[in-house]
Amino acid sequence: MRAAVIGSGAWGTALALALLANGHETALWSYTEQESATLREKRENPMLPGVALPDGLELTTDLSCARGRGAVVLATPSFAVRGTARRLKEFLDPGTPVILVSKGIEKDTSLLLHQVAEQELGQGNPVVVLSGPSHAEEVGRGVPTAVVVACENREAALLAQDLFMSRQFRIYTSPDITGVEIGAALKNVIALCAGCCDGMGCGDNTKAALMTRGLTEIARLGVALGARKETFAGLAGVGDLIVTCTSMHSRNRRAGILIGQGKTAQQAIDELGGAVVEGYYAAASAKQLAERAGVEMPITAGAYEVLYQGADPRQVLERLMARERRDELEAEQSWI
Repeated sequence: MRAAVIGSGAWGTALALALLANGHETALWSYTEQESATLREKRENPMLPGVALPDGLELTTDLSCARGRGAVVLATPSFAVRGTARRLKEFLDPGTPVILVSKGIEKDTSLLLHQVAEQELGQGNPVVVLSGPSHAEEVGRGVPTAVVVACENREAALLAQDLFMSRQFRIYTSPDITGVEIGAALKNVIALCAGCCDGMGCGDNTKAALMTRGLTEIARLGVALGARKETFAGLAGVGDLIVTCTSMHSRNRRAGILIGQGKTAQQAIDELGGAVVEGYYAAASAKQLAERAGVEMPITAGAYEVLYQGADPRQVLERLMARERRDELEAEQSWI
C-alpha cells in the first residue's frame, strides 16, 4: 500500500519507518523545508539519534503527497491538528482513512482531537485514532510494542491494524475512540504530576498512589463523556499511563521533575528546549471538561493550580492527602 505520514517529529518519523519496514511505499511530510532538508542531508531525525532513514523513504514538504494513498497518518502536535487537517482535506482521496496519532485536547474548544479532525475533514474520510504505550525512540528502533487503533468504522480500524502490524509492532482494535483519546490526552497530565513527585523526592509509594488514583480520574471523566470503562484498563489507559509516568523518554515527566524541583511551568518547558509538553495544555482542557461534565478530578485540578496559578506542588500534595476519607470503590460504582 502507498501511505503518507504528515508530520516529521519523532513519532511521525518512527511510524513512517514502521510502515516502510512493512513494505509500504511511504512519504514523510515536514512542515518546513529546513526540517525536510535536515532529514535528507543527515538521513536521520535529530530527535531519533542513531536511527537511519532509508533511501526508500520519500521526504517532502508538499501536502499533495497525500494524493493516491491508501492511508494517511496525521502526526502533528495537538495544536496543529486543526490547521493541518484543513489544508490536508483537498488532497485526500474519498474514503482514505486518516490515522490520527497526535495526543491531546484542543485548547480553545476542549474538543478531542478526532472530533477536531472530523470537523475539518468532513464525512468523506474516516478518522482512526492510534494510541498506547509507545515511545517514538523505541518504536523507531524496532523495540517490541503494542498499541490500539480505535474507530467506530470497523473496516477503517482493521485497515490501520493491517497497515502497521508486524512482529515488532502489535496492533489491537477498539470501537471506543472516545475512551482511547481521553486516556491518551490525560495520561500526560498525570505524568507531569508523577514527575513533580520525583522532583520533590517522593518515593515509589507516592507515585503508585498518584498513578492509580489518576487513572480513576481519567476513567471517571471518560465514562461521563460516553467511553467504556474497560478501555482504561487497556493499552490506551493503564498501559500508556505506566510508560509515560515512569520513563525519562517522557517530556511530560521530565517537565514535572523540573517543576517539583522548584521551577515554574514555563521555566521547565524552556529547559526542555521548547519541546511540546502536551500535559500542560491538556490540564486546562481537562479541567474545563470535568467542570462541564460535573466530574470530580482533584489531581487534575491540583495540576492546573500548579501549572497555571503558580501553586506550590508540595502544598497541593498535602491537600490531596488530607482529603476526607472515602471508600475506594465508591467512585467506581457511581462513575460520577
